[in-house]
Amino acid sequence: MNIKSKIKLNNGIEMPLFGIGTYQIKSIDMERVLREAIIDNGYILIDTASSYRQEEAIGDCLKKIFEEGKIKREDLFITTKSSTSEHGYDKAIEACNNSLKRLQLDYVDLYLIHWPGQAGNQPSSPKNSEARAETWKAFQQLYKDKKVRSIGVSNYTINHLTELLSSPNLQIKPAVNQVEFHPFLYQKDLFEFCKKNHIILEAYSSLTRGEKLNDDLIVEYAKSLGKTRAQLMLRWALQKGIVVIPKSTNSERIKENCSLYDFEIPNEIMEKLDSMGNEKRICWDPTVVL
Repeated sequence: MNIKSKIKLNNGIEMPLFGIGTYQIKSIDMERVLREAIIDNGYILIDTASSYRQEEAIGDCLKKIFEEGKIKREDLFITTKSSTSEHGYDKAIEACNNSLKRLQLDYVDLYLIHWPGQAGNQPSSPKNSEARAETWKAFQQLYKDKKVRSIGVSNYTINHLTELLSSPNLQIKPAVNQVEFHPFLYQKDLFEFCKKNHIILEAYSSLTRGEKLNDDLIVEYAKSLGKTRAQLMLRWALQKGIVVIPKSTNSERIKENCSLYDFEIPNEIMEKLDSMGNEKRICWDPTVVL
């Protein structure tokens, strides 16, 4: 396994297991961060979203890198997402076209529904379900039109996935479900459900936004392996075949986060990490969305 190792999606497309997340990276920092990640450290997966409001900065940087001949478009795997205000058939089609324009790309490798709820609806509203269904119809069309190489979802629970997979209008299964996932929110049932249905799980907030990096057991296990706490938590997910996309603007951490391939976590420590708990949600709770 190395930084360019990939996992095959259910449509045959290969997705890197490791990449860089760009949530809350300022546009002014984007070119430096992407150059350090892609050129200096070999990252090949970039994760963004329309709601992050920095697709234009990413597009400008990638255009320069491609023109310089530093890397080819086909060597990168680029993910973006439609926002809560871009649910619905027509809005989702428009959203993808707008993202491609901002990114200055002909296609993205993965396009995700960012959230199971629609902006303006209460979490308990049945309109959310209707919106998700219409949005997925649009995603299937975008796939057929080759605007996207694969389609998936983000923050979907087992209930949301079951609804989608049982839809009479389903033609293309989601390839990926991107969710919050770390040893303190080990969503084992969701992970097993995704595996059973050939959906790759992708983790965000793998490092708990730093909130649990000083946990005594994380410190102890990392020290015993001679690795950093971040490397331990990222490697834990990788060993399960889960895609990770840690975010950093710090040059040393960008390098540190991808140095995950010269060690393996022993089974006994993996089991202890699995049992850290499943109650520490750092981000939004999609279980409240019907």
